[in-house]
Amino acid sequence: MLDTSMVRLDEVPVRERFDFWWEAVARSVVSVDAVSEQASDFWAEMSMVDLGVARLSRVRCAPFEARRSASMIRRSDPGLYQLSLTVRGRSGIRQLHREAALAPTDLLLYDTSRPFHAWVSPPRRRTGGRGRNVSDGLILQFPHDVLGLPSSSVERLLAVRIPGRRGVGALLRTMLWQLASRFDRPTPADLVRVSGILLDLVTALLAHELEVEAAPALRDPDQVLILRMQAFIEERLDDAALSPALVAAAHHVSLRHLHKLFQSQGLTVCGWIRRRRLERCRRDLADPLMDAMPIRAVAARWGFPSDSHFNRIFRTTFGEPPAAYRRRNREPAAG
Repeated sequence: MLDTSMVRLDEVPVRERFDFWWEAVARSVVSVDAVSEQASDFWAEMSMVDLGVARLSRVRCAPFEARRSASMIRRSDPGLYQLSLTVRGRSGIRQLHREAALAPTDLLLYDTSRPFHAWVSPPRRRTGGRGRNVSDGLILQFPHDVLGLPSSSVERLLAVRIPGRRGVGALLRTMLWQLASRFDRPTPADLVRVSGILLDLVTALLAHELEVEAAPALRDPDQVLILRMQAFIEERLDDAALSPALVAAAHHVSLRHLHKLFQSQGLTVCGWIRRRRLERCRRDLADPLMDAMPIRAVAARWGFPSDSHFNRIFRTTFGEPPAAYRRRNREPAAG
């Protein structure tokens, strides 16, 4: 059964609604300071779908402005990216000295670990909410470390408008909308797989945007090469022969140049391969259909033949042993 929750203001006294709403947003999304010209008669509702690694929220609300400050981040930093899809109305965000204005179907990525200023304005014609003029949008929330891209690359796309009408953007937009509005009776295993597909689509979209950004003026051909190498690695994570030498040979560069390219991103080749393999292991351990496969077999499948080494590195990376992670991901389903 789909794990969903809803926040509505209909039963809350009018004078308390604005504060109640932003307290709910702080618990479910992230804490911000907000203002609105309609604060005295505020209307909003939010439905949330828990996808395991990711969470998808649909938010319909009156106009507002919200700021997340450095002091708020110091008090609580969940380490999340948020991908916003504007469905109805207009919205915008300012982060890292960039500013983007969004119309319906536009996507945008921002980082809750960095200050931002966001705003929402309604559509021109009245829609929903007891005749109120409300906006409508989706927010996909996920940890920093689940994308198949280095943080230095992702940072270049924060607060940048990404079109959602064509290509990978259209695929992702359609899937987000289907999940938010028409995803019926999924099993726990469905949720694991869907969150994996979603995050793969997000990674593919960002990789595409990075290639488009670099290609027209060839400003950073090395960045394009790194993205191609990372895609090559992603496709061969289950190959025991995968190594820096294989990656270098496949892309006709020297091993020394390969290491230099990854070092420019603050990475090592072996470290990147290990991290992506760990993510695949984590995904398998979260999948109920993989329960018959022992943990050591999951590890070996993704290039970790030593039980003790895998247990140690998984715990160091994710904060708990693989057995505890698998067990914890079964508790909601068991309940």
